[in-house]
Amino acid sequence: MNGLQSELLKYKRTFMGKLIVLIPIFFAIFAFIIQYIMSNNSLAQSSGNTSMRWTTLLALVFNWWSFLFLPLGMALFASLVTLHEKKAGNYRTLRAYNISPIKIWIDKIAGMAFYSLLSSLVLAAVVMVTGLCIVEGAPPAAKILTGSLLCWLTSLALIPLQIWVATWGGMLVSMAVGFAGMTAGVLAAPSSLWIAVPWSWATRMMCPVIGVQPNGSVLNFGSPLLDSSVIPEGIAISLTALAVVSVLTGIWFKRREMR
Repeated sequence: MNGLQSELLKYKRTFMGKLIVLIPIFFAIFAFIIQYIMSNNSLAQSSGNTSMRWTTLLALVFNWWSFLFLPLGMALFASLVTLHEKKAGNYRTLRAYNISPIKIWIDKIAGMAFYSLLSSLVLAAVVMVTGLCIVEGAPPAAKILTGSLLCWLTSLALIPLQIWVATWGGMLVSMAVGFAGMTAGVLAAPSSLWIAVPWSWATRMMCPVIGVQPNGSVLNFGSPLLDSSVIPEGIAISLTALAVVSVLTGIWFKRREMR
């Protein structure tokens, strides 16, 4: 807990800390603008259907959040974490206190996981508040919270992977991997290959929860992508991958620090 508290305090007043709030707000505003344009186009006005709906709002927010923010956002967060450590002495200060390199690595993963959880909770709160202002009817709070937490749980394995890439190759390599993962995730999510691509896990989970395809279109009734049995499977795979990748990258980090 001391190591985790140290990580959280380290980034409290940094740009990374601000991104936790700013990025969910951006997604909510983006969804509002798109929703407003869609509800006021000529076709909607001619049919008299200009009211905004929760289903459309949630589809926009969580579809973009799962396939765009999680790959690129995790890559950016990991790059900022690594950059901060380099400016602070590249782990030399922490090593001076005779702390295990693996413990340092795990604390860093835990800190980033905590920050990403806060960002997911901010997203849920902002979506509900924004929806209350622009959408008719009561907010589906359970669906919003479920979608936010599922995105977080099924993207945890990306954290140690992206921290390792950023530590090894720097920001450009980390962002390139995030972009490649985003592309691969969108392509793999609707297929049987989704289970082999970590970047597709959150996107695949949103299909039965929100009822949209990875490309943003609404799923038809009876679509196999609406099968919710993939949710426990996705959570189990993500948590297992988190443990395995954390250990493997932690061993790599220990060997690097011992040189």
